[in-house]
Amino acid sequence: MDNPAAWWVLAGLFVAMELFTGTFYLLMLALGAAAAAVAAHLGLAPTLHWAVFALVGGVAVVVLYAARRRWGRRTADDLRHDHLDLGATVEVTAWSADGTTRVAYRGSDWSARPARRGPLYLGPHRIAGQDGNVLLVEPLPTAGAVPCPVPPGQQAA
Repeated sequence: MDNPAAWWVLAGLFVAMELFTGTFYLLMLALGAAAAAVAAHLGLAPTLHWAVFALVGGVAVVVLYAARRRWGRRTADDLRHDHLDLGATVEVTAWSADGTTRVAYRGSDWSARPARRGPLYLGPHRIAGQDGNVLLVEPLPTAGAVPCPVPPGQQAA
């Protein structure tokens, strides 16, 4: 491929494939194809275009892989900063038959369900996680925790 336009088209195809798959590695190959297009614009031999594509794209892929391995690990502290709702308290006044409830939090009603299997309690609960827009709650260890009667159609755990 000694035509720079062909390299630009290949770079565009890599970007389009990345949009469908969501992998950044295809963007690194698009970077290599763009570098090969620049090499073609400079009038280098077609074998050098391929060498530039392989070198730039390959190095970019290796650098991305190494960066993800090194900085990709997230600690519990990082997750806590991403989910500011973790640890907040909500008041559970009733449980429905399907094991969910509605709680008032941040000025609106939220759906919530227990974070773990076990008996359902009324009273204050801590937000332990989130599943989409459903809060995962667990009861706070309080002396006066009131177990909720088993709703109809649900077996006791």
